[in-house]
Amino acid sequence: MNKLILNTVNQHFINNNLDTDIVSLLLRKTDFEEVDIKELVEQIEAKRRCKSKLPTWFNTENIYFPNKLNIEQTSSEITAQYKSTLVKGLSIIDLTGGFGVDAFYFSKQFKEVTHCELDENLSEIVSHNFKTLEVNHINTVTTDGIQYLKNSNTIFDCIYIDPSRRNDNKGKVFYLKDCLPDVTEHLDLLFKYSKTILIKASPMLDLSIGLSELKWVKDIHIVAVDNDVKELLFLLESNFEEDVTVKTVNLIENNTQVFEFNIAEEKHTESLFSLPQTYLYEPNSAIMKSGAFNTISSKLKLFKLHKHSHLYTSEKQIEFPGRRFKIINVMPYSKKLIAKQFSKTKANITTRNFPETVAQIRSKFNIKDGGESYLFFTTNVNNEKIVIVTEQIGKYTSTF
Repeated sequence: MNKLILNTVNQHFINNNLDTDIVSLLLRKTDFEEVDIKELVEQIEAKRRCKSKLPTWFNTENIYFPNKLNIEQTSSEITAQYKSTLVKGLSIIDLTGGFGVDAFYFSKQFKEVTHCELDENLSEIVSHNFKTLEVNHINTVTTDGIQYLKNSNTIFDCIYIDPSRRNDNKGKVFYLKDCLPDVTEHLDLLFKYSKTILIKASPMLDLSIGLSELKWVKDIHIVAVDNDVKELLFLLESNFEEDVTVKTVNLIENNTQVFEFNIAEEKHTESLFSLPQTYLYEPNSAIMKSGAFNTISSKLKLFKLHKHSHLYTSEKQIEFPGRRFKIINVMPYSKKLIAKQFSKTKANITTRNFPETVAQIRSKFNIKDGGESYLFFTTNVNNEKIVIVTEQIGKYTSTF
Protein backbone atom coordinates (compact mmCIF):
# COMPACT_ATOMS: atom_id res chain seq x y z
CA MET A 1 0.00 0.00 0.00
CA ASN A 2 1.55 3.24 -1.19
CA LYS A 3 0.17 5.86 1.20
CA LEU A 4 1.38 8.66 -1.09
CA ILE A 5 -1.60 7.82 -3.29
CA LEU A 6 -3.73 9.41 -0.58
CA ASN A 7 -2.05 12.80 -1.08
CA THR A 8 -4.47 15.51 -2.18
CA VAL A 9 -2.95 15.98 -5.64
CA ASN A 10 -3.09 12.24 -6.38
CA GLN A 11 -6.66 11.89 -5.13
CA HIS A 12 -7.60 14.88 -7.27
CA PHE A 13 -6.07 13.20 -10.32
CA ILE A 14 -7.93 9.93 -9.63
CA ASN A 15 -11.31 11.61 -9.18
CA ASN A 16 -10.88 13.82 -12.24
CA ASN A 17 -10.04 10.88 -14.51
CA LEU A 18 -12.68 8.33 -13.61
CA ASP A 19 -14.17 8.68 -17.10
CA THR A 20 -10.86 9.02 -18.98
CA ASP A 21 -9.65 6.34 -21.38
CA ILE A 22 -7.20 4.06 -19.55
CA VAL A 23 -4.78 3.68 -22.48
CA SER A 24 -4.44 7.43 -22.86
CA LEU A 25 -3.76 7.73 -19.13
CA LEU A 26 -1.00 5.13 -19.25
CA LEU A 27 0.68 7.04 -22.10
CA ARG A 28 0.42 10.34 -20.31
CA LYS A 29 3.55 11.92 -18.82
CA THR A 30 3.06 12.98 -15.20
CA ASP A 31 5.11 14.92 -12.68
CA PHE A 32 4.00 12.85 -9.70
CA GLU A 33 6.82 11.94 -7.38
CA GLU A 34 7.06 8.45 -5.88
CA VAL A 35 3.74 7.39 -7.40
CA ASP A 36 3.77 5.52 -10.69
CA ILE A 37 1.04 6.25 -13.25
CA LYS A 38 0.21 2.52 -13.21
CA GLU A 39 -0.66 2.76 -9.52
CA LEU A 40 -2.97 5.68 -10.16
CA VAL A 41 -4.61 3.88 -13.07
CA GLU A 42 -5.14 0.83 -10.84
CA GLN A 43 -6.96 3.07 -8.36
CA ILE A 44 -9.07 4.55 -11.14
CA GLU A 45 -10.05 1.14 -12.56
CA ALA A 46 -10.96 -0.22 -9.13
CA LYS A 47 -12.91 2.88 -8.08
CA ARG A 48 -14.90 2.84 -11.33
CA ARG A 49 -16.17 -0.64 -10.46
CA CYS A 50 -17.36 0.60 -7.07
CA LYS A 51 -19.69 3.32 -8.32
CA SER A 52 -22.83 1.16 -8.28
CA LYS A 53 -21.50 -1.90 -6.45
CA LEU A 54 -20.00 -0.08 -3.43
CA PRO A 55 -21.41 3.47 -3.39
CA THR A 56 -20.33 4.09 0.24
CA TRP A 57 -16.69 3.47 -0.66
CA PHE A 58 -17.00 5.33 -3.98
CA ASN A 59 -18.46 8.44 -2.36
CA THR A 60 -16.12 8.58 0.66
CA GLU A 61 -12.96 10.68 0.37
CA ASN A 62 -9.51 9.10 0.84
CA ILE A 63 -10.61 5.51 0.34
CA TYR A 64 -7.76 3.32 -0.86
CA PHE A 65 -8.76 0.75 -3.46
CA PRO A 66 -7.14 -2.65 -4.05
CA ASN A 67 -6.75 -4.15 -7.52
CA LYS A 68 -9.89 -4.61 -9.60
CA LEU A 69 -9.90 -8.40 -9.05
CA ASN A 70 -10.48 -7.82 -5.33
CA ILE A 71 -13.39 -5.54 -6.21
CA GLU A 72 -14.85 -8.18 -8.55
CA GLN A 73 -14.68 -10.83 -5.83
CA THR A 74 -16.16 -8.78 -3.00
CA SER A 75 -19.82 -8.72 -2.00
CA SER A 76 -21.88 -5.78 -3.20
CA GLU A 77 -23.26 -3.45 -0.57
CA ILE A 78 -26.84 -4.51 -1.22
CA THR A 79 -26.05 -8.21 -0.67
CA ALA A 80 -23.78 -7.50 2.32
CA GLN A 81 -26.53 -5.47 3.94
CA TYR A 82 -29.02 -8.30 3.44
CA LYS A 83 -26.53 -10.86 4.76
CA SER A 84 -25.95 -8.86 7.93
CA THR A 85 -29.63 -9.20 8.88
CA LEU A 86 -29.40 -13.00 9.05
CA VAL A 87 -27.25 -13.21 12.18
CA LYS A 88 -26.94 -11.31 15.45
CA GLY A 89 -25.03 -11.27 18.72
CA LEU A 90 -22.06 -9.58 20.35
CA SER A 91 -19.17 -11.00 18.33
CA ILE A 92 -18.56 -12.31 14.81
CA ILE A 93 -15.42 -13.35 12.95
CA ASP A 94 -15.01 -13.11 9.18
CA LEU A 95 -12.42 -15.78 8.36
CA THR A 96 -11.94 -14.68 4.73
CA GLY A 97 -12.28 -10.91 5.08
CA GLY A 98 -11.20 -9.66 1.65
CA PHE A 99 -12.04 -6.00 1.00
CA GLY A 100 -14.14 -5.91 4.17
CA VAL A 101 -17.59 -5.09 2.78
CA ASP A 102 -19.28 -7.92 4.68
CA ALA A 103 -17.39 -7.07 7.89
CA PHE A 104 -18.46 -3.42 7.52
CA TYR A 105 -22.14 -4.40 7.46
CA PHE A 106 -21.72 -7.02 10.20
CA SER A 107 -20.36 -4.18 12.34
CA LYS A 108 -23.81 -2.60 12.23
CA GLN A 109 -25.23 -5.72 13.93
CA PHE A 110 -22.37 -6.82 16.20
CA LYS A 111 -20.37 -4.97 18.86
CA GLU A 112 -17.15 -6.85 18.05
CA VAL A 113 -16.03 -7.87 14.55
CA THR A 114 -12.80 -9.68 13.70
CA HIS A 115 -11.63 -9.41 10.08
CA CYS A 116 -9.02 -11.99 8.99
CA GLU A 117 -7.15 -11.48 5.71
CA LEU A 118 -4.01 -13.39 4.73
CA ASP A 119 -2.88 -10.83 2.11
CA GLU A 120 -0.82 -8.29 4.07
CA ASN A 121 -1.33 -5.46 1.57
CA LEU A 122 -5.09 -5.98 1.37
CA SER A 123 -5.36 -6.20 5.17
CA GLU A 124 -3.53 -2.86 5.49
CA ILE A 125 -5.86 -1.29 2.90
CA VAL A 126 -8.95 -2.55 4.73
CA SER A 127 -7.67 -1.27 8.08
CA HIS A 128 -7.11 2.19 6.59
CA ASN A 129 -10.56 2.22 4.98
CA PHE A 130 -12.35 1.23 8.18
CA LYS A 131 -10.74 4.19 9.94
CA THR A 132 -11.71 6.46 7.05
CA LEU A 133 -15.28 5.15 7.28
CA GLU A 134 -15.16 5.83 11.04
CA VAL A 135 -15.77 2.22 12.05
CA ASN A 136 -13.75 1.57 15.19
CA HIS A 137 -14.95 -1.81 16.44
CA ILE A 138 -13.55 -4.03 13.67
CA ASN A 139 -10.28 -5.73 14.54
CA THR A 140 -8.28 -6.39 11.36
CA VAL A 141 -5.85 -9.30 11.63
CA THR A 142 -3.33 -10.19 8.94
CA THR A 143 -3.54 -13.95 9.13
CA ASP A 144 -5.13 -17.11 7.81
CA GLY A 145 -8.60 -17.27 9.37
CA ILE A 146 -8.57 -21.01 9.99
CA GLN A 147 -5.17 -20.81 11.66
CA TYR A 148 -6.36 -17.86 13.75
CA LEU A 149 -9.24 -19.96 15.07
CA LYS A 150 -6.93 -22.84 15.94
CA ASN A 151 -4.84 -20.50 18.09
CA SER A 152 -7.82 -18.71 19.65
CA ASN A 153 -9.52 -19.11 23.01
CA THR A 154 -12.50 -16.96 21.98
CA ILE A 155 -16.02 -18.26 21.41
CA PHE A 156 -17.89 -16.20 18.80
CA ASP A 157 -21.61 -15.71 18.38
CA CYS A 158 -21.17 -16.31 14.67
CA ILE A 159 -18.48 -17.39 12.22
CA TYR A 160 -18.70 -16.16 8.62
CA ILE A 161 -16.67 -17.67 5.81
CA ASP A 162 -16.58 -17.03 2.05
CA PRO A 163 -14.18 -19.65 0.62
CA SER A 164 -12.27 -18.65 -2.49
CA ARG A 165 -13.67 -20.22 -5.63
CA ARG A 166 -10.33 -19.97 -7.38
CA ASN A 167 -8.32 -23.10 -6.65
CA ASP A 168 -4.66 -23.06 -7.72
CA ASN A 169 -4.86 -26.69 -8.78
CA LYS A 170 -8.35 -26.82 -10.32
CA GLY A 171 -8.96 -23.28 -11.58
CA LYS A 172 -12.42 -21.81 -11.00
CA VAL A 173 -14.53 -24.16 -8.84
CA PHE A 174 -17.89 -24.15 -7.07
CA TYR A 175 -18.09 -27.32 -4.95
CA LEU A 176 -17.38 -26.36 -1.34
CA LYS A 177 -14.84 -29.18 -0.99
CA ASP A 178 -12.84 -27.72 -3.89
CA CYS A 179 -12.80 -24.15 -2.56
CA LEU A 180 -10.06 -22.64 -0.40
CA PRO A 181 -10.25 -23.13 2.48
CA ASP A 182 -12.20 -26.40 2.30
CA VAL A 183 -15.00 -25.55 4.72
CA THR A 184 -16.24 -29.16 4.72
CA GLU A 185 -12.91 -30.30 6.16
CA HIS A 186 -13.04 -27.69 8.94
CA LEU A 187 -16.69 -27.92 10.05
CA ASP A 188 -15.89 -29.52 13.40
CA LEU A 189 -13.30 -26.80 14.09
CA LEU A 190 -15.80 -24.06 13.22
CA PHE A 191 -18.47 -25.50 15.51
CA LYS A 192 -15.91 -25.67 18.31
CA TYR A 193 -15.77 -21.85 18.27
CA SER A 194 -19.38 -20.98 17.45
CA LYS A 195 -22.88 -22.49 17.38
CA THR A 196 -23.77 -20.44 14.30
CA ILE A 197 -21.92 -20.55 10.97
CA LEU A 198 -22.79 -18.55 7.85
CA ILE A 199 -21.22 -19.80 4.62
CA LYS A 200 -21.25 -17.99 1.29
CA ALA A 201 -21.11 -20.42 -1.63
CA SER A 202 -21.00 -20.10 -5.39
CA PRO A 203 -24.37 -19.23 -6.96
CA MET A 204 -23.60 -22.10 -9.35
CA LEU A 205 -23.64 -24.70 -6.55
CA ASP A 206 -26.60 -27.08 -6.61
CA LEU A 207 -28.55 -26.91 -3.34
CA SER A 208 -28.62 -30.68 -2.93
CA ILE A 209 -24.84 -30.90 -3.34
CA GLY A 210 -24.32 -28.14 -0.78
CA LEU A 211 -26.58 -29.96 1.67
CA SER A 212 -24.67 -33.22 1.12
CA GLU A 213 -21.35 -31.46 1.82
CA LEU A 214 -22.51 -29.78 5.03
CA LYS A 215 -24.32 -30.69 8.26
CA TRP A 216 -26.84 -29.01 10.55
CA VAL A 217 -28.06 -26.66 7.81
CA LYS A 218 -30.96 -24.58 9.11
CA ASP A 219 -31.60 -22.06 6.31
CA ILE A 220 -30.53 -21.52 2.73
CA HIS A 221 -30.77 -18.01 1.31
CA ILE A 222 -30.70 -17.49 -2.46
CA VAL A 223 -30.03 -13.81 -3.10
CA ALA A 224 -30.59 -12.24 -6.51
CA VAL A 225 -30.07 -8.62 -7.52
CA ASP A 226 -32.16 -7.37 -10.42
CA ASN A 227 -33.12 -10.98 -11.22
CA ASP A 228 -29.50 -12.18 -11.32
CA VAL A 229 -28.53 -14.70 -8.61
CA LYS A 230 -25.46 -13.32 -6.83
CA GLU A 231 -25.11 -15.27 -3.59
CA LEU A 232 -25.99 -18.63 -2.09
CA LEU A 233 -25.85 -18.58 1.71
CA PHE A 234 -25.96 -21.59 4.05
CA LEU A 235 -26.82 -20.84 7.68
CA LEU A 236 -25.74 -23.66 10.00
CA GLU A 237 -26.79 -24.08 13.62
CA SER A 238 -25.15 -26.60 15.94
CA ASN A 239 -27.17 -29.87 16.19
CA PHE A 240 -30.03 -28.56 14.00
CA GLU A 241 -31.85 -31.60 12.56
CA GLU A 242 -35.22 -30.22 11.42
CA ASP A 243 -36.45 -29.41 7.89
CA VAL A 244 -34.29 -26.97 5.95
CA THR A 245 -35.96 -23.65 5.08
CA VAL A 246 -35.14 -22.02 1.74
CA LYS A 247 -35.65 -18.28 1.36
CA THR A 248 -35.45 -16.76 -2.12
CA VAL A 249 -34.86 -13.02 -2.33
CA ASN A 250 -34.79 -10.83 -5.41
CA LEU A 251 -33.52 -7.33 -4.57
CA ILE A 252 -34.66 -4.79 -7.14
CA GLU A 253 -34.94 -1.01 -7.06
CA ASN A 254 -37.58 0.06 -4.51
CA ASN A 255 -38.73 -3.56 -4.43
CA THR A 256 -38.02 -6.87 -2.74
CA GLN A 257 -39.51 -10.15 -3.93
CA VAL A 258 -39.44 -12.91 -1.31
CA PHE A 259 -40.64 -16.51 -1.40
CA GLU A 260 -40.02 -19.00 1.41
CA PHE A 261 -40.54 -22.76 1.64
CA ASN A 262 -38.92 -25.84 3.11
CA ILE A 263 -37.29 -28.61 1.12
CA ALA A 264 -39.40 -31.42 2.59
CA GLU A 265 -42.55 -29.49 1.64
CA GLU A 266 -41.41 -29.18 -1.99
CA LYS A 267 -40.74 -32.92 -2.24
CA HIS A 268 -44.24 -33.85 -1.05
CA THR A 269 -46.21 -31.20 -2.93
CA GLU A 270 -47.78 -31.66 -6.35
CA SER A 271 -48.40 -28.87 -8.85
CA LEU A 272 -51.77 -28.00 -10.34
CA PHE A 273 -51.91 -27.93 -14.17
CA SER A 274 -53.96 -26.00 -16.70
CA LEU A 275 -53.98 -24.53 -20.18
CA PRO A 276 -53.16 -20.78 -20.26
CA GLN A 277 -55.87 -18.69 -18.58
CA THR A 278 -55.92 -14.85 -18.28
CA TYR A 279 -52.57 -14.14 -16.61
CA LEU A 280 -49.09 -15.64 -17.01
CA TYR A 281 -46.34 -15.70 -14.36
CA GLU A 282 -42.59 -16.25 -14.73
CA PRO A 283 -40.69 -16.91 -11.44
CA ASN A 284 -37.63 -14.77 -10.73
CA SER A 285 -34.15 -16.24 -10.97
CA ALA A 286 -33.86 -16.94 -7.22
CA ILE A 287 -36.96 -19.14 -7.32
CA MET A 288 -35.74 -20.85 -10.48
CA LYS A 289 -32.47 -21.60 -8.66
CA SER A 290 -34.36 -22.95 -5.61
CA GLY A 291 -36.42 -25.48 -7.57
CA ALA A 292 -39.62 -24.56 -5.68
CA PHE A 293 -41.76 -25.33 -8.72
CA ASN A 294 -44.44 -27.36 -6.92
CA THR A 295 -44.61 -25.26 -3.75
CA ILE A 296 -45.16 -22.01 -5.61
CA SER A 297 -48.07 -23.59 -7.48
CA SER A 298 -49.60 -24.91 -4.26
CA LYS A 299 -49.00 -21.88 -2.01
CA LEU A 300 -50.15 -19.27 -4.53
CA LYS A 301 -52.89 -21.43 -6.05
CA LEU A 302 -51.46 -21.12 -9.53
CA PHE A 303 -51.58 -23.61 -12.37
CA LYS A 304 -48.45 -24.81 -14.17
CA LEU A 305 -48.54 -25.00 -17.94
CA HIS A 306 -46.43 -28.18 -18.00
CA LYS A 307 -44.27 -30.16 -15.59
CA HIS A 308 -41.08 -28.87 -17.24
CA SER A 309 -42.18 -25.42 -18.45
CA HIS A 310 -42.02 -23.57 -15.08
CA LEU A 311 -44.57 -21.00 -16.20
CA TYR A 312 -47.78 -20.41 -14.25
CA THR A 313 -51.25 -19.12 -15.02
CA SER A 314 -54.42 -17.92 -13.26
CA GLU A 315 -57.83 -16.46 -14.04
CA LYS A 316 -57.45 -13.62 -11.53
CA GLN A 317 -54.33 -11.50 -11.16
CA ILE A 318 -52.25 -12.02 -7.99
CA GLU A 319 -49.05 -10.62 -6.51
CA PHE A 320 -46.12 -12.77 -7.61
CA PRO A 321 -42.35 -12.97 -6.96
CA GLY A 322 -41.34 -12.60 -10.57
CA ARG A 323 -42.67 -11.14 -13.80
CA ARG A 324 -46.42 -10.94 -14.46
CA PHE A 325 -48.16 -10.74 -17.83
CA LYS A 326 -51.64 -10.29 -19.27
CA ILE A 327 -52.28 -12.94 -21.92
CA ILE A 328 -53.42 -11.41 -25.22
CA ASN A 329 -53.47 -14.53 -27.37
CA VAL A 330 -52.42 -18.18 -27.38
CA MET A 331 -51.31 -19.60 -30.73
CA PRO A 332 -50.25 -23.07 -31.83
CA TYR A 333 -46.61 -23.12 -32.91
CA SER A 334 -47.16 -22.81 -36.64
CA LYS A 335 -44.42 -21.38 -38.85
CA LYS A 336 -47.03 -19.90 -41.16
CA LEU A 337 -48.99 -18.21 -38.34
CA ILE A 338 -45.91 -16.89 -36.56
CA ALA A 339 -44.37 -15.56 -39.76
CA LYS A 340 -47.62 -13.83 -40.75
CA GLN A 341 -48.10 -12.07 -37.42
CA PHE A 342 -44.55 -11.35 -36.19
CA SER A 343 -42.13 -11.39 -39.15
CA LYS A 344 -40.11 -8.14 -39.34
CA THR A 345 -41.58 -6.86 -36.07
CA LYS A 346 -40.18 -6.28 -32.56
CA ALA A 347 -40.90 -8.50 -29.58
CA ASN A 348 -39.34 -9.75 -26.35
CA ILE A 349 -38.94 -13.52 -26.57
CA THR A 350 -38.64 -16.14 -23.84
CA THR A 351 -38.42 -19.91 -24.31
CA ARG A 352 -39.39 -22.43 -21.63
CA ASN A 353 -39.38 -26.18 -22.34
CA PHE A 354 -39.12 -25.50 -26.07
CA PRO A 355 -36.83 -27.17 -28.66
CA GLU A 356 -35.55 -23.94 -30.25
CA THR A 357 -33.46 -21.14 -28.74
CA VAL A 358 -34.36 -17.45 -28.72
CA ALA A 359 -31.62 -16.80 -31.30
CA GLN A 360 -32.99 -19.49 -33.61
CA ILE A 361 -36.53 -18.12 -33.36
CA ARG A 362 -35.39 -14.55 -34.05
CA SER A 363 -33.42 -15.69 -37.07
CA LYS A 364 -36.18 -17.92 -38.45
CA PHE A 365 -38.95 -15.31 -38.20
CA ASN A 366 -36.87 -12.12 -38.46
CA ILE A 367 -38.12 -10.79 -35.12
CA LYS A 368 -36.05 -7.97 -33.63
CA ASP A 369 -35.59 -7.50 -29.89
CA GLY A 370 -37.71 -4.91 -28.06
CA GLY A 371 -41.20 -3.51 -28.28
CA GLU A 372 -44.22 -3.96 -26.00
CA SER A 373 -45.08 -7.57 -26.85
CA TYR A 374 -43.68 -10.50 -24.87
CA LEU A 375 -43.77 -13.87 -26.63
CA PHE A 376 -43.42 -17.11 -24.67
CA PHE A 377 -42.52 -20.14 -26.76
CA THR A 378 -43.33 -23.13 -24.58
CA THR A 379 -45.13 -26.48 -24.19
CA ASN A 380 -48.57 -26.83 -22.63
CA VAL A 381 -50.06 -29.53 -20.41
CA ASN A 382 -51.15 -31.48 -23.52
CA ASN A 383 -47.53 -31.54 -24.78
CA GLU A 384 -48.39 -29.12 -27.58
CA LYS A 385 -45.91 -26.46 -28.70
CA ILE A 386 -47.54 -23.04 -28.30
CA VAL A 387 -46.78 -19.31 -28.41
CA ILE A 388 -48.31 -17.11 -25.69
CA VAL A 389 -48.61 -13.46 -26.68
CA THR A 390 -48.57 -11.19 -23.63
CA GLU A 391 -48.11 -7.68 -22.25
CA GLN A 392 -46.07 -7.15 -19.08
CA ILE A 393 -47.71 -5.90 -15.89
CA GLY A 394 -45.81 -3.69 -13.39
CA LYS A 395 -43.79 -5.23 -10.53
CA TYR A 396 -45.04 -5.63 -6.98
CA THR A 397 -43.23 -6.02 -3.68
CA SER A 398 -44.02 -9.62 -2.80
CA THR A 399 -43.51 -11.60 0.38
CA PHE A 400 -44.86 -15.15 0.82
